[in-house]
Amino acid sequence: MDAPATIGVIGLGAMGAGVARSLRRGGFSVLGYDVRPEAAAALADAGVAAAKDPAEIGHKAKIAVILVMNLAQTRDALFGASGLATTMAPGGVIISSSTMAPDDAEALANDIVAKGLLMIDAPVSGGAKGAAEGALTVMASGPDAAFQTCAAVFTAIARKLYRIGAAPGQGSRVKMINQILAGVHIVAAMEAFAFGIRAGCDPQILFDVISHSAGNSSMVETRVPRVLAGDDRPLSMVDIFIKDFGIIMDAARSLRFPLPLAAAAQQQFMAAAAAGHGRADDTSVIKVYQALSGIALPKKTAAE
Repeated sequence: MDAPATIGVIGLGAMGAGVARSLRRGGFSVLGYDVRPEAAAALADAGVAAAKDPAEIGHKAKIAVILVMNLAQTRDALFGASGLATTMAPGGVIISSSTMAPDDAEALANDIVAKGLLMIDAPVSGGAKGAAEGALTVMASGPDAAFQTCAAVFTAIARKLYRIGAAPGQGSRVKMINQILAGVHIVAAMEAFAFGIRAGCDPQILFDVISHSAGNSSMVETRVPRVLAGDDRPLSMVDIFIKDFGIIMDAARSLRFPLPLAAAAQQQFMAAAAAGHGRADDTSVIKVYQALSGIALPKKTAAE
């Protein structure tokens, strides 16, 4: 029997770790890298091997998924002193899943192609839970050859794969719109539940009602239970949405398009960061309202 194909995963945070585990369940050999060695060590139980640097992944893998925070980290993983683009054999495929500006995705693809490699612009949605369950939504654009090479990879990590053309940047454009809605909905959910608590509603009853009513959203369903449990583990940081809204507002300025709701949401994430919650979970936006109104929020239990 042939040995399983080796897939590289660079960036082993909440999303990348879930992708690595899903790839292992899908039958792949997975080689992971993160600037924090402990992140790779935490995946040893799943059979994910740790690479010493991205260049090692380039040597051993024909496909690499990059799930770091931003463009700068993506470029460093590819073209830095130990970048994987310097070692990956021609014809290899980079699945670029970090959220970035569409123009930056296009420029990144040009530089990758210049190395004899292929790129799929493939931002994702679904959060840490979707990554861990192999149930992400992938918004992908890239050449047919790259998709043919990566078909089994997407089967392992995604519930929905949307092919949005061949040109890089198209996937990132769709992700940008998704992030407007996700960020606005997070802020709206935190504001509404903070107000409900201040008005004297039982927060658990409030959640039960809203989650079965017209005011429900994915962000209510995924964020509010964590607030009610006092669970503020950083599954998606405030700083990530500050970065994403920066991309969104830059694009809006270039198109002379007004985004008043997005701008308001951006300011609430900025307020959370200014209060010291930038590296905390995005549900920490509710702490802005707590500071303003004095509402009591649930605490973690001793077991947690």
